[in-house]
Amino acid sequence: MADWKPEDVLEKTGWARSVGGVNPYVTLFARAGTTREEADAAARDIRIHELPAARGCTYVLPAVDFALGLRVGQSAAEVPMATARKYLGVTDAEIDALCAKVLDLLRAGPLDPAGMKAPLGDAARNLGDEGKKRGQSTTLPLALGRLQASGHIRRVPVNGRLDHQRYAYALWLDSPAENRQLSDEEAFTELASRFFRWVGPASLANFQFFSGLGVKAAKAAANPLGLLPVEPGSELLLLPEDVDAFHAYRAPNEPRYALLSSLDALFAHRRDVRSFLDDSDAGRKMQGDKSIYELGGVQDLSSNAIVDRGRIIGLWEYDPFVDGIAWKSWIEPDEALKREVAKTEEFVRDHLGDARTFSLDSPESRKPKIAALRA
Repeated sequence: MADWKPEDVLEKTGWARSVGGVNPYVTLFARAGTTREEADAAARDIRIHELPAARGCTYVLPAVDFALGLRVGQSAAEVPMATARKYLGVTDAEIDALCAKVLDLLRAGPLDPAGMKAPLGDAARNLGDEGKKRGQSTTLPLALGRLQASGHIRRVPVNGRLDHQRYAYALWLDSPAENRQLSDEEAFTELASRFFRWVGPASLANFQFFSGLGVKAAKAAANPLGLLPVEPGSELLLLPEDVDAFHAYRAPNEPRYALLSSLDALFAHRRDVRSFLDDSDAGRKMQGDKSIYELGGVQDLSSNAIVDRGRIIGLWEYDPFVDGIAWKSWIEPDEALKREVAKTEEFVRDHLGDARTFSLDSPESRKPKIAALRA
């Protein structure tokens, strides 16, 4: 995969969850050796981009999937507007008028929300104490969210980095949403096709979580694909064109180590940690933010993972107090594993500076996990 570009990785292995953390960078580095500078260049050239997509959550997507990502995220993007209508007296006409003013303002160039405040004046209305209680202090985020979800504007990191959350907004010229119109049915069937190509074999329940659809809608979206069980009676399904390759596949004899983020598509798209563990490792402990968990009983990892040929064999965290990785594996570490840890450590230290999982993650909050890994 060394010759894969960032957009190739995301197209073939799944969209990278982005919450102000390093997952997009670690995803690309682990699979293709992509440097931070190469990833940032791909984002700058809009070959990859962070968008509100499935369930309205932000992912970094390849350009080929921009229209699809925007389409499947649109219904979730309207949830804050429904709250504002019901409790805060906000109308669609008011937000439509504000959207028009924002678009006029951005014709002069990108602006962050603070830079929009004075020019917009009273058009961006303060929603008072009741708005603050509901996480909506003004109407501006409602307009920006609607414009971003519809593909009229795009959010641009002010320092060009995917692991920070300070943004400006720019007009999206030649928007993918305008160039490709998808119905709800077409969009979610296409999303199901992507999902099962990325992570199959998987269950409809796995897809339901990823897509944010209900049980009936998820089944309807997947139905045109003709999914087949991996074996009679199994709930794990595959695309028909993948069945023969799946059964013919044999794992390599030699280890294939990789250090992945806890939000890597391998885990986060399925939310089924147990399926990545050998039976003997299901009872192993993992330190969470406040509690200790058995790995086999959780849906999501609270620490980053070390994997070998698709199996979780250890956990890791970056410790910026010593500029190094704290880690443990439940196999005897060989030289190849030690080299992979050292390679990732150098990447985080020299290219990223830290390995936050999400925007509010901090070296201080990570201390219990680091201590547990070193115990």
